[in-house]
Amino acid sequence: MAYKKKYAVMALVGICAASGAAWWIQNKPAAPGDPSKPAVSAGTGAASGPAKAPSVEVAKVETMTLVDETQAVGSLRSRQGVMMRPEVGGRVKQIFFNDGQRVRKGQVMVQFEDQLQAAQVSQAKAELSIAEANHKRNQELVMQNFISKRSLDESGAALEVARAKLALADATLQRLKVLAPFDGITGLRQINVGDYLKDGIDMVNIEDMDAVLVDFRLPERFQAKIRAGQKAQLTVDALPGRPFTAVVQAVDPLIDANGRSVGVRGCIDNRQQQLRPGMFARVNAVFGTRDKALVVPEEAIVPQGGRTFVVKIVPGDTPDTLVTQRVVVKVGLRQPGKVEILEGLSEGDSVVTAGHQRLQKDGTTVRVVDMSRPASGKPGPNSANVGPASAPAAAASAAPASGSAPSGAPAAPASAVPAVKPVAKPLTGPNPCLRGADATR
Repeated sequence: MAYKKKYAVMALVGICAASGAAWWIQNKPAAPGDPSKPAVSAGTGAASGPAKAPSVEVAKVETMTLVDETQAVGSLRSRQGVMMRPEVGGRVKQIFFNDGQRVRKGQVMVQFEDQLQAAQVSQAKAELSIAEANHKRNQELVMQNFISKRSLDESGAALEVARAKLALADATLQRLKVLAPFDGITGLRQINVGDYLKDGIDMVNIEDMDAVLVDFRLPERFQAKIRAGQKAQLTVDALPGRPFTAVVQAVDPLIDANGRSVGVRGCIDNRQQQLRPGMFARVNAVFGTRDKALVVPEEAIVPQGGRTFVVKIVPGDTPDTLVTQRVVVKVGLRQPGKVEILEGLSEGDSVVTAGHQRLQKDGTTVRVVDMSRPASGKPGPNSANVGPASAPAAAASAAPASGSAPSGAPAAPASAVPAVKPVAKPLTGPNPCLRGADATR
């Protein structure tokens, strides 16, 4: 029993000695020249060296060209389009157009049966001839005092009635001819020779497509920016990769109370007949362009309390030190990743883009970190094969790509050569969108 107590006491003494040695190693005072352990204050045990400055990322205030624009969707329509309908009923006698034919203003398109109306015109002409002869004879008799003046007045009235009957018969005859109201292209006809048509029935549509109109709507906040004469870029899903330019012709003075939007109409030169009425269009309305706008990364903007701030980096009181300064700015347009600054900054100023949470107050000394450079000078994992030994191999591999094919290589087939797109014919004559007020109906 005494033997076991002896070994237990020795183990306990060994444990206490090891613990004391470990505590002494961890808490021994640092040597004056030992950089591995900071000096500790005798009173508190805290490090007495200066606090490390927080690191931040910064960016320069740059200038770039900004375009004030907005996107919308719209539909295309003809500059002039109408569905031809007869004013009177009748049977179709002749059709003077084909489907999809270009017609001119005043051209006869449909002729109805007009035998009865032509006979009425002949009858009216005969009655007018008799009335003219009677009136002339009465004038001579009145001069010789053979009849009274009342008879002359009655013959004059009869002459006017005969003229009115002739004009009425001629107008009825002319209404049996359907004329093209303007230059355009006909659609698909819906009538045939011999059909009996009632007044107001659809016959064929005519579309003036030398210029097409695009109607779109913008939110009411843009009603002060959009005005006639501005340009808008648009694309259509039916013709991908082909941009078109529209000139704003008019802005609706009435704001839609349901959607709080304003209607806008633009005109597109379509003399090449690429666009058709009814197409869906994506419109990019351009309000203006600023050539030298000041921009900062959107990460630099700090909204707070209804105002917008940025943290600007300025030189400190001592050399080689940088401190922070909060600046109230006024922002303008926003682009992907960029924000326009209207007031508060100048070109070349440095603003903080990352590390705002470490800055508690103005005048904080900071350390700028350039994240575009690698942290160390060690080569990356992909740079091991880059060197003088690999340069000839790289040059050899790049030679076939930059030069012509080797002499032993087979020539490319003719079908592999990309076809050259035909160049569009240059447009001649005035722009149909700029013909004045009669360009739109």
